[in-house]
Amino acid sequence: MNDKAQNELERYRELRNEVSELSEKLANLHKDEMACKKGCSECCMHFSVLPVEYFSILQELKANPPKEYQELDEEADDCNFLINDLCQIYQSRPFICRTHGLPLLFMSPEGDDWELSTCPLNFTNFEDFHSENTFLQDTYNSKLFLINREFVKNYEAEKFGDFDMISMNCLVEDLNKQNLSGF
Repeated sequence: MNDKAQNELERYRELRNEVSELSEKLANLHKDEMACKKGCSECCMHFSVLPVEYFSILQELKANPPKEYQELDEEADDCNFLINDLCQIYQSRPFICRTHGLPLLFMSPEGDDWELSTCPLNFTNFEDFHSENTFLQDTYNSKLFLINREFVKNYEAEKFGDFDMISMNCLVEDLNKQNLSGF
């Protein structure tokens, strides 16, 4: 992998750390309203992610392989890395998994109003949501998109478009490859 693509992976990890810090802060702020805890996997399912997330996770898992995983195809609804309701790649998990359970604020598809998304198990008696106590999803998705755009521009092993996504369930196959191009 060339230096420019590797630099974008590092920028992604910095942003991921920022998302984790904010997620932890919000989880602490809302601890009385949240049912989420270790072993809760109601939100866990198969996702597709942007190439910068995928290759960052793959690089980390190559260095520190998960102890267990399932071998599911990329169309499966379940996640390869959810075993007995526990995430086997917790430290490397993508943005979407880091924000599960939190109150997510985002612009409506029409772009004319803010919408709120919460887990139905959480916030059953709480309604005072605002920009200071929610995860501003569009802000971080925009930052992620811009980092990904630079990554795909500089990733030489394979060509991706700005909006291409890769199934997280492809990670198992790529982990099992001995000579992954670009790594």
